[in-house]
Amino acid sequence: MDTGPYLKAAVICSEAIEGKDGALSLIRIIDRLTISASGPNPPTEMPIVKQRLKIVLMFISGRAKGSEDARIRMERPDGRTQDVWAGTLFFEGEDRGANVIMDTEVEFRQQGLYWFDLYMGTTRLTRMPFRLIYQRAGAGPG
Repeated sequence: MDTGPYLKAAVICSEAIEGKDGALSLIRIIDRLTISASGPNPPTEMPIVKQRLKIVLMFISGRAKGSEDARIRMERPDGRTQDVWAGTLFFEGEDRGANVIMDTEVEFRQQGLYWFDLYMGTTRLTRMPFRLIYQRAGAGPG
């Protein structure tokens, strides 16, 4: 029987504001980013892009009490993976929850679809998609 903790939200956004009462406001939830290169000879291949992302996780305890290990693993378009965050969450039970607001800088080496997988222990709870698009705009003739 499923007892929790339960995932309430997992998003990538531009900003998250936590009020004095613990309520969260999520600003500009995003799942794609367009990188533009312009000029007379924009590179054919996308250059390495470092991008700051804010990832917000919200949980409700349910019957879960105590500490649980969690992590986020990023899967690149080529299938390679890397961990981008790991931590321990504490659950008090019932309607009490745990929120995680993390600032992370991700190095994107290729355009395409990235997946951010959220794990609790060894169980994947969800996947967050993030598409990186590279656009070239060269200067026209004469």
